[in-house]
Amino acid sequence: MIGRFVGTVRRNHALEHATVSLLIAKLGPDLRLVGRATGDGFYIYGDIPTDALGECAHEGLRRLKRGEAFWAVTPLCGTNLATAGILAGLSTFATMGGSGDNKRDRLPNVMMAGIIAVIAAQPLGRIVQRHVTTSPDLSDTEIVGIDVRRNGAVHKVRTRRAAAPVAAQA
Repeated sequence: MIGRFVGTVRRNHALEHATVSLLIAKLGPDLRLVGRATGDGFYIYGDIPTDALGECAHEGLRRLKRGEAFWAVTPLCGTNLATAGILAGLSTFATMGGSGDNKRDRLPNVMMAGIIAVIAAQPLGRIVQRHVTTSPDLSDTEIVGIDVRRNGAVHKVRTRRAAAPVAAQA
């Protein structure tokens, strides 16, 4: 049950990415919005036309169903920021460790460790998206509606997955 829920959130996260990428292509690179996947769809926070959101969400779903998995991963995802933060924190912590000499003398090494961690986080964040936080397999997913809230500043794209097959009884 929990595994299915996590899988559904990962699929909705992939659809959110595809939708946002298509919205940016349609409405321009100055578009400012934030998305957040849930178990029953995803939210888009930003002042955007509902009809454009609907078109892009349906197009994103079609493309992912066609096997265009690259739409599931984006450099704009918060997973990239989280990966960078975790790696930078761990690397600086490791570099600051130990006792004895003056910690101020370690500052250049700490800064370098943080920089290297942030650089390494670029490709690692995308790997984490591909294998942990998104799933491009939307073969059993459909969009069931779009709710508009706060005068169009918040949209909820509602999705549904086909029911899980019931195991045959022996």
